Amino acid sequence: MSSSSSSGKEIVIIGGGVIGLSVAYQCLNRGHGVTVLERGPDTRDCCSLGNAGMVVPSHFVPLAAPGMMAKGLRWMLDPASPFYVRPRISWDLMAWGWRFYRASTASRVRAAAPVLRDLSLRSRQLFEQLNSTDGFDFGLVQRGLLMLCKTAAMLEEEAEIVAQANELGVEAKVLGLDDLAAIDPRIQMNVHGAVHFSQDCHLSPNRFVANLQQAILDNGGDIIWDAEVTGFKTASGGRIESIETKERSFICDECVVATGAWSPVVARMLPGLRLSVQAGKGYSITVDSPPALPELCSILCEAKVAVTPMGNSLRFGGTMEIAGLDQSINRRRVEGILKAIPQYFPQFEDCDFSSEPVWSGLRPCTPDGLPYIGRSRGHANLCVAAGHGMLGLSLAPVTGEAVAAIVSDDDPGLDLRLLAPDRY
Repeated sequence: MSSSSSSGKEIVIIGGGVIGLSVAYQCLNRGHGVTVLERGPDTRDCCSLGNAGMVVPSHFVPLAAPGMMAKGLRWMLDPASPFYVRPRISWDLMAWGWRFYRASTASRVRAAAPVLRDLSLRSRQLFEQLNSTDGFDFGLVQRGLLMLCKTAAMLEEEAEIVAQANELGVEAKVLGLDDLAAIDPRIQMNVHGAVHFSQDCHLSPNRFVANLQQAILDNGGDIIWDAEVTGFKTASGGRIESIETKERSFICDECVVATGAWSPVVARMLPGLRLSVQAGKGYSITVDSPPALPELCSILCEAKVAVTPMGNSLRFGGTMEIAGLDQSINRRRVEGILKAIPQYFPQFEDCDFSSEPVWSGLRPCTPDGLPYIGRSRGHANLCVAAGHGMLGLSLAPVTGEAVAAIVSDDDPGLDLRLLAPDRY
C-alpha cells in the first residue's frame, strides 16, 4: 500500500464502521490522504462487529421482493417472529414503507439481481486478496453456505432460488441428508435437506475491522474518535469545503458519508440530500464453548437465523426489527432465535445460551434493498456509501474499491446506476 502523495486528494470519511474503514483503506491505496471521523469512542460497538460474518454471493435477491410485504404483515402478529415493525408516528417510516411496497416487484428484483451478484463476487475476490495481504488475518473460511430447510415446502422454495442462482453464475445445488453428513460431519442436523452455495464464505468481523483500522493507521491515515459531525460548510454549487464537529473543522477535497443507520441524520445537515434509510435491529449470541461446532456457516431457513463458526466459537444471529435508532434488547425477539436452534441442531439445549450476553446492532435498510453508492447530484465532492442492510460486511471491500475509484475520478468498473444516492 502506498501512503498519500502530493498529487492525492484529502478525503474525509464520516463513519468508522466496516464500510467507512474499507473506503479509507482503498483511498490510501490510491495515494490519497485520509481522515475517518467516527462518532463513537475507540471502544465502540457497531453493526460491523456483532454480525454473522458472512460473505454472501447467494444473497442476490434484495429484501424488497414479491411477497415480502404480506409475509412481513403476518410476522408482525408474532412477537418472536423474524421481522417486526414497531408502530410509531413517523413520516420517514411511512414514506419508507410505501417505497418498499413499490420496489417489491418481480421486475425490480430481476434488475437488482445481477447488480448484487457483480458486487458480491467482486467483494469475494477482494476478501481473498486481503486474506493474503500482510497484516490481515481474519479467519476467512471458503467452504460455502448451507441453507438448512426443516420442511419439504421450504426446500422446494429454496430449490427455485438454485435455478435463478445458476442462471446468474452463482454456484448452488440441492443437498440431501447423506450429502449434508458428508459436507459437515461435525454437527448433527435435524432437517429435510439443504441448498449449498459454494462461493459463500465466512470470517470473524471483529478481526477484519481491527485489521482495517491498523492498516489505515500504519499507512498514514487518521481515525478520529468521538467526532460526531455537527454540520458542513458549503461553497457555491453545494461543494463541501469543511466538515464540522464539536471540537474542530476538517477541510476536505472529497467527503464520504458512510454512517450506516445514522446516514439520514447526517444527510439532513446538507441541503437537498435525503437518504431513505430505516434502522433494522438485529441480535446475535456468541457461544464460546458450543456442544458442537460446524465447519460451514448456515442459515436456518424457516427461522431466519444465521449460524457462523468463528474459531472455536459459534455465533447465532437474526431478526429484523424496524424500531428507529434504538439498540435496546427485546427479549422476546432473542427467545425466537434461541428457541429455533435445537430444532435444527439437536446437540444444543436451551441451557447452552443461558449465560451468554446478547449483542444488538442496527442495519441500515433502504426501501429497495440496494445500497447507496455514488456521488450526490447536489454536492459535487460528496459520495455516499451507506444503506447496505444485511450485506454491510459482505459488500464492504467492493464498496471501498468503488468509492475510492469515484473520488479519484476513475471508472469504478461496475454499473452503479441502480445504487444512486439521489434515487429517492
